Amino acid sequence: MKRRYFGTDGIRGKSNAHPMTPDLAMRVGIAAGTLFRRGSHRHRVVIGKDTRLSGYMLENAMVAGFTAAGVDAFVLGPIPTPAVAMLTRSLRCDIGVMISASHNPYEDNGIKLFGPDGYKLSDAIEMQIEDLIEQDIGPQLAASDDIGRAKRIDGVHDRYIEFAKRTLPRDVTLHGLRVAIDCANGAAYKVAPAVLWELGAEVVTIGNDPNGTNINKGCGSTHPEALQKKVHEVRADIGIALDGDADRVIIVDEHGTIIDGDQLMAVVAESWADDNLLKGGGIVATVMSNLGLERFLEAKGLSLARTAVGDRYVVEHMRRHNFNVGGEQSGHIVLSDYGTTGDGLVAALQILACVKRSGKTVSEVCRRFEPVPQLLRNVRFSGGKPLEDKTVRQAISDAESELASRGRLVIRPSGTEPLIRVMAEGDDRSQIERIVNDLIGVIASVPNAA
Repeated sequence: MKRRYFGTDGIRGKSNAHPMTPDLAMRVGIAAGTLFRRGSHRHRVVIGKDTRLSGYMLENAMVAGFTAAGVDAFVLGPIPTPAVAMLTRSLRCDIGVMISASHNPYEDNGIKLFGPDGYKLSDAIEMQIEDLIEQDIGPQLAASDDIGRAKRIDGVHDRYIEFAKRTLPRDVTLHGLRVAIDCANGAAYKVAPAVLWELGAEVVTIGNDPNGTNINKGCGSTHPEALQKKVHEVRADIGIALDGDADRVIIVDEHGTIIDGDQLMAVVAESWADDNLLKGGGIVATVMSNLGLERFLEAKGLSLARTAVGDRYVVEHMRRHNFNVGGEQSGHIVLSDYGTTGDGLVAALQILACVKRSGKTVSEVCRRFEPVPQLLRNVRFSGGKPLEDKTVRQAISDAESELASRGRLVIRPSGTEPLIRVMAEGDDRSQIERIVNDLIGVIASVPNAA
């Protein structure tokens, strides 16, 4: 059955336009509250958000929905997504909510849901919530005596700061390191610099002055140029760029070179394997991770299991097959020994631990393999299903045959935007560029593509 509201990472859209309206947010609260209202105990939800202007509106709507369903709401304010996942478990809540559109501009917003175990909900549970959203809310509402209460919780930043600090190996401190961090004017603008400073680093912070409309604007993991400039300016040993809700990270080395999630996973996998900490015999990544990562791991006797795009699918595979390292090229790094979802700050601390223990520079530590030439381009479409067009299907088949065993082709619709993503990689850069450009042209020629 087709999903009506949820995408690859919760519900997402432009604020105050369907589906990201106060009405739907309230209905999600009622539906999720109804579904997780199990047993006779007093039920509770934690609700966090990033720094978007629309967060105030959606936060209040979700509080209304959950309390109407008979669930007590603990309101956290701006806080990273991984902190919400951690606090859902720590506070023994029945469900957790993060109001965020991650790396998207401020005009967008989204709703991510976590179960009582701190993990993102399965497709099956999201479908149940969708069904309840579209039903009459009357039977879902609590009796007058059972309406939930709402209160703002203090001290949650301190809880997360202490949690993050404990993930750094005990034999490591950050003394002697100058760290530049870009908080994307987002959810981690308070906690991330505090963690680094308390662990001993000299910290230079940018992107820590949110005003409701500047989240991810020219900053953060999707716009690392500001961090690259700052690393040069202050001669930092490392730059750390988080996204709006701090569940992903991109590193900048001492030369200002960007290091993506694939290289970071390679660093952690190699280090943990050497320390006999790596589980599953390898790591889990998505179909978008570079072929160079796969070859690097194979040379180390480690495996790379690939999933569909979305950190939720990575985590599901990790749980089923007992892996403890996984992630995405975009910088979602999931270390299940510490958390249930991507955590940009915790992943960065593991990289810093490797740097400190090795005594080498970040560029030496983090350049683990030579990436295979890879090109990703997007085609926007306004309707229809371009990938089902006969001409497009034939062009894709021809491209796959040409690449054969010398490369990979991944074509998929975005789960959060009206885009078709076309990615190809292989040892011959000119061939890859030609294949991607040809496919873009074919897809763009389909009616309703733009």
